[in-house]
Amino acid sequence: MRTLVKTFAAAALIAVSTFAMAAKGPGAKATKANINLSTADFALEHYVAVTTEGESAGVEQLFAADFNQKIQASNAQSNSRSEVVKSLKRQKGERLNCTVSTDILEESADYMIAKVTLKFETFTKTDLVTLERVGNDWKVSKSINSYK
Repeated sequence: MRTLVKTFAAAALIAVSTFAMAAKGPGAKATKANINLSTADFALEHYVAVTTEGESAGVEQLFAADFNQKIQASNAQSNSRSEVVKSLKRQKGERLNCTVSTDILEESADYMIAKVTLKFETFTKTDLVTLERVGNDWKVSKSINSYK
């Protein structure tokens, strides 16, 4: 009798855990992180973390719908929001070996222009970033990169 009770208890435990996992659904692990973008400084700080430290949480939330990136080089390039987000997600966890400095060039109640300088061993990347207030959050709306 005791063995029968243990068997039913084990079966009930397995059933309950199976139902609990099924109730969460296959996309439960992929919930989006909610990043605090309530100030321009928070948004700029998160942008630097995403682009230099491989942070992937909140990437979609960070960029404005009409975001556009321009790269000034011998062959000028332009990237859309979806291209940049996809690229940054692939770089998850990859930390750039560089020194980062940020300077706020212009700031008002609804926008900010910042200069993010990344000094690598053999070259320097300068990123002019425009952030705009969108509702209650700040979003990166434009990025212009140049290399020296």
